[in-house]
Amino acid sequence: MLDLAAPTAADPARGTRSRRAGRHATRRAHAAREEPAVRPRLAVLIPAHDEEDRIAAAIEGLWKQARRPDLIVVVADNCTDGTADIAAAHGAQVFHTQGNTHKKAGALNQAIAWILPHMDDRDLLLVQDADTVLDPCFTETAEGTFNRRVGAVGGVFYGEDGGGLLGLLQRMEFHRYAWELERTGGKAQVLTGTGTMFQARVLREVRAARRSGLIGGGTGYYSLASLTEDDEMTKAVKTLGYRTMSPAGCAVTTEVMPTLPKLWHQRLRWQRGALENLRDYGWTKVTARYFVQQFLMGFGALSFLVYLTFMVTSITFYGWPGLSPFWTSIGLIFVLEKTVSVRRAGPVAVLVAVLMIPEMLYDLFQHAIYFTSLWGLLRRTEEKWVAT
Repeated sequence: MLDLAAPTAADPARGTRSRRAGRHATRRAHAAREEPAVRPRLAVLIPAHDEEDRIAAAIEGLWKQARRPDLIVVVADNCTDGTADIAAAHGAQVFHTQGNTHKKAGALNQAIAWILPHMDDRDLLLVQDADTVLDPCFTETAEGTFNRRVGAVGGVFYGEDGGGLLGLLQRMEFHRYAWELERTGGKAQVLTGTGTMFQARVLREVRAARRSGLIGGGTGYYSLASLTEDDEMTKAVKTLGYRTMSPAGCAVTTEVMPTLPKLWHQRLRWQRGALENLRDYGWTKVTARYFVQQFLMGFGALSFLVYLTFMVTSITFYGWPGLSPFWTSIGLIFVLEKTVSVRRAGPVAVLVAVLMIPEMLYDLFQHAIYFTSLWGLLRRTEEKWVAT
């Protein structure tokens, strides 16, 4: 620590020595600032339960990153297939969970508790789903996004090919979400489980906050009480005062649900989990916007159902009412927005958006999920986790 006290006139030699020492200290400080900072280490955790068909692609995607991880760990959770052997063959270390009954959150809590003591506060930990492949620029972009205010960086997810019309509708939905993220400067509403990078110190703060009672969810890192641990983690990180980001360079490709029953169970878990997280957190500075979003979602769904009922009833009893210039123009603006927002998904997606009917049916499906989730929450029925 430098002594900045001014020298006294009674000792001019001391003053000369002090000024010379000060100049040397200044030069050393400038040199220290010019030296490149030591790069934080990057570790990756991939929770996996019987993922032998996909784990190799996930690991290879990580090795192809512009910023290669220092360590890849596959968290083999109650696996009964060849996931662990395939992971080891592709250069990953395998961590086997012990007695875990809490699905993904429990597996991650065990793995994080094992690896975090070996990491410095500024080191980075990436959590990635086993059915996901990251864009080659993901880790480099995410690392460059961190600053003192950003506590976690999540991916921008896109759907993989396949799945017929249902798969296409999901890809269109994901493209719209990516478009909205881009328009808002990459501010993440949810830290997606497909791929999210944390600073080690933030995870330590999350656990400390849970143990102190500032936030709920148990005493670990991820909440064991939530159906959607990623949504809950987003609120936990924000509650601690950090920002969450999803920059465009952090693209990930994940699976789409091939059938309506699978999509129903997936989205029902997402929606019910989001509502339960809001109930548990209550109205706060962080959750206020999420409450408003849920209200607007419900209001929009209800308005759409009322409009359809009115149109069907009107046409049934009075015939086709004709075209109103005002409402036709409003409808054209709506179609234009729907079309522009999926233009990057390809010409087929644009055509489906223009046709409107497929997406209207898809919206009705989503609305049914919303009201089913809300009714289950009000009745306090238990929503069981269903593998998709």
